[in-house]
Amino acid sequence: MSRRSEDATPGYEDNAALRGFGGYEPADAPRAQPKRIRPKPKPLKWRRAPWFGLAFIALVAGVLNALGAGKQHPASSSPQPAPLVATPSPRAAVPAVVAGWQSVAGRDGSYAYDVPPNWQPAPGTQHGWTGIRLITSAFLGKCGGAGITTEPLPDLEAAAHKAATDLATAAYGGSPQVGLGSDAQIPRADGTEVPARLVVAEVTPAKTGECTSRHALVAALAFGGNSGTSGVVVAYADSDRSGREELERIVRSYRFVPAADRSTTTPPPTTSR
Repeated sequence: MSRRSEDATPGYEDNAALRGFGGYEPADAPRAQPKRIRPKPKPLKWRRAPWFGLAFIALVAGVLNALGAGKQHPASSSPQPAPLVATPSPRAAVPAVVAGWQSVAGRDGSYAYDVPPNWQPAPGTQHGWTGIRLITSAFLGKCGGAGITTEPLPDLEAAAHKAATDLATAAYGGSPQVGLGSDAQIPRADGTEVPARLVVAEVTPAKTGECTSRHALVAALAFGGNSGTSGVVVAYADSDRSGREELERIVRSYRFVPAADRSTTTPPPTTSR
């Protein structure tokens, strides 16, 4: 899983951590495992065309902004292939809404979701596989994660179904089985709510590697859709590391955050392993 900074500045990457799992690497590679974005001595192809990454970030940010009632300034995202390293920059911090959990907020704090205490928030990192990229990330060691993407589909269940299927297929291999969707709501900053749809995909991993298990889950919550594009928050993990209820709770915690609940923090510098 290639992780990359969602910000315009360079990010960091840990190739050992993400190889295959969530990275833009061949789907037939050993079970993908996270890579952290660290500086590379040689210039990366992605760096040779920075406008492409910035354009993708702007596109996702614009879509999420529209889906969040026009006053939000949601995330940004950029393409893979190779990991980048970013210099820490001020980010907004927001309180968690799930007791005992920690929040993962977009750069300006206009949106956020929560993860359990044993997860690692990495809001400035983006990661993904060919066909699906996630921004505002969080990770469960090397064998699970969460993030936000968009799908060019107006139907919420179809958007959630596609994101869950694409992620399950790319990360785990095998043939994912996606259950029927259920209704959900996403709070806007003004107190109103955005309709959403939640699906869960189950898959028997076909890939082998450090994260091998007999069963994996992907939860996907889609919202918006009125403009023809839906925002989707996803959480995935081997089922022996995070259960269905926990993954559903992660994606259901996604919300747009009032300005009064945001504060600015400067993250510590990133160090390599």
